[in-house]
Amino acid sequence: MADTVEFELVAPEELLFSEPVELVVVPGAEGDFGVLPGHSPLISTLRTGVISVYENDAVNRRIFVSGGFAKVTPERCTVLADEAVALESANRGDVEERVNAARAVLDAAADDDKENAAAALAISEALLLALDTARQA
Repeated sequence: MADTVEFELVAPEELLFSEPVELVVVPGAEGDFGVLPGHSPLISTLRTGVISVYENDAVNRRIFVSGGFAKVTPERCTVLADEAVALESANRGDVEERVNAARAVLDAAADDDKENAAAALAISEALLLALDTARQA
């Protein structure tokens, strides 16, 4: 059995990451799950959260996703994300602006648009929280 699993992260219209890794932990809809080489086949929806990529027994990359799907085979974990942001390279000021803009959209939204605006705000706030948590780790 190999010591790594191929991890691929795809966001709309682009491949963001494709490398062999020791372990990847994915925010599944029913809870986080870790993928090691030889994992049983699985398909899962994703919830908003952070993917943690492990190399040399430590997290070396954290990626925020706002949802999507994961397909796991014994050799590979492929994540098709609605949105993906590498927390190591995210700018806190930009994320704060995104939160403020989402709040403004929600405040100005008509009743039939409030649900979508609230969802966009929740994702933006989750990204800010994930960024702060990653920087404290």
